Amino acid sequence: MKVELEADKCVASGQCVVAAMDVFDQDDDGIAILLTEQIGDDQLDDVKEAVAVCPAAAIRLVQA
Repeated sequence: MKVELEADKCVASGQCVVAAMDVFDQDDDGIAILLTEQIGDDQLDDVKEAVAVCPAAAIRLVQA
């Protein structure tokens, strides 16, 4: 699976980092940063949680 992040939609809530800190981080302004686009099966549940809790709907999962 591949993760896509639309950083221009990000509202800096940090919920993605809480849900999947191996995949997301935040810059100095709190805007989400994608640490890796390709995720393994072991990260899938965490990223699904990040997608679900993102208030700006800025994250999505796509087939790689």
